Amino acid sequence: MAPVLRSRLDPAVAAANAEAMRAALSEIDGLLAQVVAGGGSSDPEKNARSVARHRGRGKLMPRERINLLLDPGSPFLELSPLAGWGSDDPLGAGLVTGIGRVHGTQVMVVANDPTVKGGSQGPTSVAKGLRAMEIARVNRLPLVNLTESGGADLPKQAEIFVPGGASFKNLTQLSAAGIPTITLVFGSSTAGGAYVPGMSDYVVLQKDAARVYLGGPPLVKMAIDEDADEEELGGAEMHARTSGLADYLAADEPDALHLGRQIVEHLRWRTAGPGPDRAPVAPLYDPEELLGVPSADVRTPFEARDVLARILDGSEFEEFKPLYGTTLVTGWGHLGGYAVGVLANNGILFSEESHKGAQFIQLCNRMNVPILFAQNITGFMVGTQYEQGGIIKDGAKLINAVSNSAVPHLTLMMGASYGAGNYGMSGRAYDPRFVFSWPNHRIAVMGAKQLAGVLTIVARQKAGDAFDEAAFAPLRDAFEQQVESQSTALFATGRLWDDGIIDPRDTRTALTLALSATHSAPVTGTDAYGVFRM
Repeated sequence: MAPVLRSRLDPAVAAANAEAMRAALSEIDGLLAQVVAGGGSSDPEKNARSVARHRGRGKLMPRERINLLLDPGSPFLELSPLAGWGSDDPLGAGLVTGIGRVHGTQVMVVANDPTVKGGSQGPTSVAKGLRAMEIARVNRLPLVNLTESGGADLPKQAEIFVPGGASFKNLTQLSAAGIPTITLVFGSSTAGGAYVPGMSDYVVLQKDAARVYLGGPPLVKMAIDEDADEEELGGAEMHARTSGLADYLAADEPDALHLGRQIVEHLRWRTAGPGPDRAPVAPLYDPEELLGVPSADVRTPFEARDVLARILDGSEFEEFKPLYGTTLVTGWGHLGGYAVGVLANNGILFSEESHKGAQFIQLCNRMNVPILFAQNITGFMVGTQYEQGGIIKDGAKLINAVSNSAVPHLTLMMGASYGAGNYGMSGRAYDPRFVFSWPNHRIAVMGAKQLAGVLTIVARQKAGDAFDEAAFAPLRDAFEQQVESQSTALFATGRLWDDGIIDPRDTRTALTLALSATHSAPVTGTDAYGVFRM
């Protein structure tokens, strides 16, 4: 049995932090409610009309479809629900993606929201869908598409035509890799969208509702001057009886979802990774306390072990090298019964932390144990003493180990994520299997004030005696404000730099579901690394 972590929380500090966190969560919850309501615009009345029109056709909303597909009462790990925030794409991108269980099998679900621009795909929709396919591929998860889409958002065709083509390539590559692809069509699946069922292993079309064609009646009329009937051109019954595109013809939406469940059941899917090596045990501390752990001001450090004590099984943690490289916490624990190695920031990275982290990552790879990176990092240490001491080559050791590590990585953005510290702690560019953020998360080259200060120093050096501090101040302040606005968790999640902002209290659940998904694929480490500069 590993040692149990003790809490170090100061109740007064925790109360102030929790108040700030609840305010941030209130904003997130409001945005999530907007996405779930449907419609995709910032106008509630317009959204209500879109939803009413959809329901007036006897149709279910996307999350209702997902609920009928998944095992009753089972959890659904929704991914990137606020994709598109801060852009001119609809909030949520008109697409619901996430991981759930069907007859006990974990699957990736991708569902169009037809109340958002008729389910048409914009740039963020394409990026979100591609991310879901990537997660399905690397974690070996069967893919279930719940399709009702008008195809490309035509005014944005120049932004989506080229990257969108990868969707169809990915479908065929998933199939080639032996990962099943299943598509249930409830309405329109037009133009390029017709290739989604066309390239899936299994296809269910809903009678009198599904319409699958490369060119709809207007396009056919323009292209070959033929007056085509929708049903004859691409109706579900035609595809079931004549073209052979449909493998199953569903009477209605519930029947289509029932058939989808049957298909997953008959796959008899088996995970390729090991199961949990012990029964899950709840942490000793209340997860509610996680609201008070991260500092309200991202510049103020907090104790990483207080996070681990509230998410790891039994709050047990076998710490590795506790007296060396103390600003990086490393060690082993369990999440939901699965063994996991942990690297968690407790301050800036020095040479000792880089050595320690690189060694620990190699050990996890030898043991075939996944790694959780808990980020709250301002970067690697700078200055003459540290440059002469070899911080570049030492930091490179850590980045080398992260880059070539083969076990699954999960990354939790629990505070700052600045500079090369983001890279050394398995940021998005280093292909962690999943990345989750807390609402207080900040990400950038460096903090806004520091960046603005660097800009000022460079400008002063360039101008010399002619530098006008007062005249430069508005430019400096505007730049600082710009960096601050582009460093937020919402800005990052809107651009799919993570897989979603989570409530800190849900961290253990989200990480456990993600860790379980990674075990659908083999969990195998490596001993192959690039040259470590000694």
